[in-house]
Amino acid sequence: MIDITNRVRCKELLSKICTAEEAAAFIKPGMNVGTSGFTPSGYPKAVPLALAARMEKEPFKINLWTGASTGDEEDGALARANGINFRMPYQTNKDMRNALNSGKMEYFDYHLSESAQLARCGFINGKIDVAIVEVCAITEEGNLIPTTSLGNTASYVQSADVVIVEVNTSQPLELEGMHDIYVPMDPPNRLPIPVVKPNDRIGTPYIPCSPDKIKFIVPCDITDKVRPLGEIDENSKKMSQNFLKLLKEEVAAGRMPKNLLPLQSGVGAVANAVISGFVDSDLKNLTVYTEVVQDGMFDLIDAGKLDFASGTSLSPSPEGLKRFYDNIEEYRKYIMLRPQEVSNSPEVARRIGVIAMNTAIEVDIYGNVNSTHIMGSKMMNGIGGSGDFARNAYLTVFFTVSTAKGGAISSIVPMVSHVDHGSQDIDIIVTEQGLADLRGKSPRQRAEEIIENCVHPDYKPMLRDYYERALVETKNAHTPHILSEALSWHDRFLKTGTMKVTE
Repeated sequence: MIDITNRVRCKELLSKICTAEEAAAFIKPGMNVGTSGFTPSGYPKAVPLALAARMEKEPFKINLWTGASTGDEEDGALARANGINFRMPYQTNKDMRNALNSGKMEYFDYHLSESAQLARCGFINGKIDVAIVEVCAITEEGNLIPTTSLGNTASYVQSADVVIVEVNTSQPLELEGMHDIYVPMDPPNRLPIPVVKPNDRIGTPYIPCSPDKIKFIVPCDITDKVRPLGEIDENSKKMSQNFLKLLKEEVAAGRMPKNLLPLQSGVGAVANAVISGFVDSDLKNLTVYTEVVQDGMFDLIDAGKLDFASGTSLSPSPEGLKRFYDNIEEYRKYIMLRPQEVSNSPEVARRIGVIAMNTAIEVDIYGNVNSTHIMGSKMMNGIGGSGDFARNAYLTVFFTVSTAKGGAISSIVPMVSHVDHGSQDIDIIVTEQGLADLRGKSPRQRAEEIIENCVHPDYKPMLRDYYERALVETKNAHTPHILSEALSWHDRFLKTGTMKVTE
């Protein structure tokens, strides 16, 4: 067994060290299990793998609550074992996606900032029975030092009857001190979250936990399985350039300070590419108030352009994670990890005025955004934190490449097949073709702006034709639509494999 005695500083807890199989045997069918993890970072690995192996031999299911997605050792292994009855609030695993889209699993897609409160208050299948938490160390008092994410971990530890701790020796002890744990009280006792700038520290560097609540401590040395980020291609560069041009205009107009406002960036290659675009700009003294810290943040630190980044998870590429570990003493000066209730807090986002930058699956000509469903019915990942920020940001921006599937799909359509973000929450749409500034514009003005600036040339005549006919048919209605045709673009793709009209 891996030696973790130097990381378990509370000596009365040493007797609770056991194997992953012993800990997994405690979990009963139908239990509500809350785990650490936000993206494939800081999630438990050994116990979920042991639990999945047990489920393969004696089939049963649990309800799984996390911070967001987790790595394959948890989401993937448990999904393949058909061991999850209910999952919330976000996922990205292929096997889990297949299970929930085929009816084998119930999935509750929800705003990340609100998920911990729902769990604490017992709105979802009752209370949490067991919390499984990855840490890099346990303090002398029994408190928990998280690893590369916080997510909902602190809330789950607070609420659970029993805590199972994985002490992961692959996670460096230098992570200690990077966290700021603050769990808001629930109504009617809630107080304002006292964050007024990204580097404000308001909590403790550990998750409070009574030693009596810890039932098992499991050694682990399995690394975070973070995902590679896509190459920063020409389309991503163009989108970044289009947006940076707007930001410079905002500064020149006096609507933003020279160092902008705190940046929020979603997960993935496009989001990382947009952040990386700031490296080559003349902007400096930037701050970040976001969910995930990706490679682009390290680029900004190395370029001397980032003053501070607050998030809930370190989610770089494999190369980026090694880069972080190799330079942890320097990077830790610029990064703080908080619970997602705080990192994604609408209250804080509104107060400090974030610039929210997220990605869309599709956008319609009136500015409504679909960020979760393929063709209106198949769940991709989930809304994540984009809704937390979209409605409350100083500036809300959604990015999408103008086409998908090799040009067979237009990402700009007459009517989105599913709405996650209504047009009232959207300020800016950016594609590689250009940028649409929707602020203060009526639906008809938005349609003109989006069609002219964001649509791929292959689809611009089709969308222009639809819009002009809709104007005539509805006699210039507030939001002109030909309902019999509005969703026919999606239907055409499902039948022919392309949205283009073919002879």
